[in-house]
Amino acid sequence: MSHTVAVSGASGYAGGEVLRLLLAHPEVEIGAITAHSNAGERLGALQPHLHALADRVLEETTAEVLSGHDVVFLALPHGASGAIAAELESRSPGTLVIDAGADHRLESAEVWERFYGPGHAGTWPYGLPELPGQRQQLAGASRIAVPGCYPTTCLLALAPGFTAGLLEPEDVVIVAASGTSGAGKSLKPHLLGSEVMGSMSPYGVGGGHRHTPEIEQGLSQAAGQPVTVSFTPTLAPMPRGILATATARIKPGVDAGQLRSAWEQAYADETFVHLLPEGQWPTTQSVLGSNHVVMQLAVDAHAGRVIVSAALDNLTKGTAGGAIQSMNIALGFAEQTGLNQQGTAP
Repeated sequence: MSHTVAVSGASGYAGGEVLRLLLAHPEVEIGAITAHSNAGERLGALQPHLHALADRVLEETTAEVLSGHDVVFLALPHGASGAIAAELESRSPGTLVIDAGADHRLESAEVWERFYGPGHAGTWPYGLPELPGQRQQLAGASRIAVPGCYPTTCLLALAPGFTAGLLEPEDVVIVAASGTSGAGKSLKPHLLGSEVMGSMSPYGVGGGHRHTPEIEQGLSQAAGQPVTVSFTPTLAPMPRGILATATARIKPGVDAGQLRSAWEQAYADETFVHLLPEGQWPTTQSVLGSNHVVMQLAVDAHAGRVIVSAALDNLTKGTAGGAIQSMNIALGFAEQTGLNQQGTAP
């Protein structure tokens, strides 16, 4: 029996990607499709690639419209989903609500307010199944917080080393490049084609990026102690994709064989995370449009550090694909259902 699914924020990149993937999911029926400023418009005018839904008209994003579905995806700006989720709790208590925004990711209200402002909405089970213990939390869950795209990449890159106790918790350094879709669909001068093409630029430098506390939270849980992260994002001249290079100091006595073994064991049974053969390095092109992550590690013996490079599609595994993967676990479907897309090339 099909589960009815509503998608809010359907005119944006994340909401559009959720719809694209749901159209290939055999166990769901797409119900209400909503937006805010674009309510009343045809979806096909805003998401022309979604041909099967082109004539659907976007409804207003309200709890009343979203209630009554089996699943609701909230693909809304940060700070916008908390109130709607709270209202859905009373209007539609049996609905699985999946928040693709940041409202329910962080455990600390103090940290939330420092990076996002007042109004911490609480903490939901974290939708990154490949982290230790997360599948158990997602099974049967009624509320799921989808990780940010950068945290998904960075946590998968480094978590095996911290879980195995091989890495020092201080002096973790991550530099990551993201495509322009990571900044959303709103018009911004610095994202114009003439500004981005042929150029790269850093932003959120000096620990100011909102994903920094989420990365620290996940790595600290993996390590069982506080982990300090210096995170620098950069904007790359491409529409989609993330390439993160994450480094951490190796504990005394740990060798390259132990490190590679930890990553191999962590991802040996994972469908979507791939440790590449030695000598092969990840590319963003190889995962475009798919729910897959590719990574490689090396040891810098001179600096006493492990270097892990990881690539994923920020809109698929980094947002919508991770959300649907988590939905599958919560509802008891096979985890890969609707997520069989491979990467595209060239």
